[in-house]
Amino acid sequence: MSNPLSVVLVEDDAYTCQEIIRYIDELDDIMLFDITNNSAKAETIIRNSLPDAIILDLELHSGSGSGIALLQALQQNMPPRMPYVLVTTNNSSTITYEAARQSGADYIFSKHQEGYSAKSAVDFLRTLKNVIQNTSVNFSGSKKIEESPIQRRKRLARRISIELDYVGISPKVKGYAYLIEAVQIVVMSPTTNLCNVIGQKYGKTESSVERAMQNAISKAWHTTPIDDLLKYYTAKINSDKGVPTIAEFIYYYANKLKNEY
Repeated sequence: MSNPLSVVLVEDDAYTCQEIIRYIDELDDIMLFDITNNSAKAETIIRNSLPDAIILDLELHSGSGSGIALLQALQQNMPPRMPYVLVTTNNSSTITYEAARQSGADYIFSKHQEGYSAKSAVDFLRTLKNVIQNTSVNFSGSKKIEESPIQRRKRLARRISIELDYVGISPKVKGYAYLIEAVQIVVMSPTTNLCNVIGQKYGKTESSVERAMQNAISKAWHTTPIDDLLKYYTAKINSDKGVPTIAEFIYYYANKLKNEY
């Protein structure tokens, strides 16, 4: 299989970001390398990681800067290889569109056009994957930087958070961060004493970490609709307890995600 298309998402709408994250994480031909709502930060990410493509929102009202500012910064001091730039925008100004094109936008998706969705933007890039990767030649001779361990860990954390959301474990619950950390550890560097390792990282006792994780799981199994639990958590559960143990829960998701990462 060829390398997945690496994409940086520059978007300030939280719902759109979640929709794209969830969709891309289901696919194996495209990889979400990083996300930001800040055009200056996006420029740094692009120069350091040299992604294949960018999904770029022009108006970053809830973030900082703008898509046009990012494009102009890249044009003024071009990186060793320019990514394919897919602009998505609510703006309908022809002048703004022309400015984006002159600044380096390869294609513009209006969010108002018929059939547009966050998924359709991703699918558009997927149809161009081979062309983008075959023509995105680095004429300067610099080698494209591969995904770093930090980027890989962030991508895995996003994937775990989506799985926790499916079964109704909220980020507001105390054990949420501990569960993400625990699954990451088992996937990437298994250890025999998870609660102790997590406790040391967060400055908590081993027992408090264990209690918080079990409470988060138990709460989800008592509040999330049973159909959702049966759909998204397919491991066998001890009938006496009625909820997964911490170990069962963590290793279920670790085994599920291990092959992806």
